[in-house]
Amino acid sequence: GIGRAVAVALSKAGARVTALSRTAADLESLKRECPGIEPLCLDLADWEAVEAAVGAAGPFELLVNNAAVAELQPFLQVTRSALQRSFDVNFGAVLHVSQIVARQMIAQGVQGAIVNVSSQASKRALRDHAVYCSTKSALDMLSKVMAMELGPHKIRVNTVNPTVVMTDMGRINWSDPQKSAAMINRIPLGKFAEVDDVVNSILFLLSDKSAMTTGSSLMIDGGFLVS
Repeated sequence: GIGRAVAVALSKAGARVTALSRTAADLESLKRECPGIEPLCLDLADWEAVEAAVGAAGPFELLVNNAAVAELQPFLQVTRSALQRSFDVNFGAVLHVSQIVARQMIAQGVQGAIVNVSSQASKRALRDHAVYCSTKSALDMLSKVMAMELGPHKIRVNTVNPTVVMTDMGRINWSDPQKSAAMINRIPLGKFAEVDDVVNSILFLLSDKSAMTTGSSLMIDGGFLVS
């Protein structure tokens, strides 16, 4: 939900948008909604295919890394496959796509911006989220190192760190009143984030209005971390 909404918002703002997903039906639906968007159907775990396709689709001035998986398991039951897939998508794919795009930016002399979609789970332990929390913590630190090394090339790198977001998936996963109440009670604003809350923050970090911001994590958590 977040990735689609970002793509639509950027397209409506006049950007030339390339949307990457491994789900062809989602890309076809997006293309019908915004005919100007260029779809790219890829599995981010396939490094060679990503290298070729993203390299050919560029160069880009802006990048949003949003793809992620959440395989929730109690710590004692974490499987190797869940560990590997989670780090491949939530961390490895971000590193790889960012490398490709940043090299293009540097070659073109572009003062670019990269936003990585992280989570409040990078900052606070959550039950059954051992792997997910760890991948998002790793993503936060990767983003800081990227900001340090890409800064001299005038490329900014930041993360947004939302709480639970009311995407279609979010509404399903948090439909149990008992489960949702336990989380909402820890959020001072007393509600979960809407998709637009995240999209607007991403657009801010991509824009010149945040020209002096890099290496930062923008919390979109309703105050979750202060409680």
